[in-house]
Amino acid sequence: MMKDDMVYLGHILDMARRAINKAKGKKRRDFNRDEDLQIILVHLIQIIGEAARQVSDTTQKAYPAIPWEEIIGMRNRIVHNYINIKYEVVWKVVTNDLPPLVSVLERIIPPDNY
Repeated sequence: MMKDDMVYLGHILDMARRAINKAKGKKRRDFNRDEDLQIILVHLIQIIGEAARQVSDTTQKAYPAIPWEEIIGMRNRIVHNYINIKYEVVWKVVTNDLPPLVSVLERIIPPDNY
């Protein structure tokens, strides 16, 4: 694995944990009513996607359990189609998709790196 890849994987892990923590204890209706939370979660997902985009093809291929294309695609939709962000998808990503991603990344990244 390239050294920079570990940095980007660490960013993905950190931002995913932050998003999960921001949503912790919240219900979907809380998210729907909280514009600040919406902005925060969208931004964290965008950072996750950008970090994933920077990970080398070699490392991406080494970890097929990580849905690289979906993560990067979400970033692209947020950046290039920001007017039409689907907040139900954002909520689903944070509550359903990020926890398993964190679990995978915790197995990849040595504990002393996070």
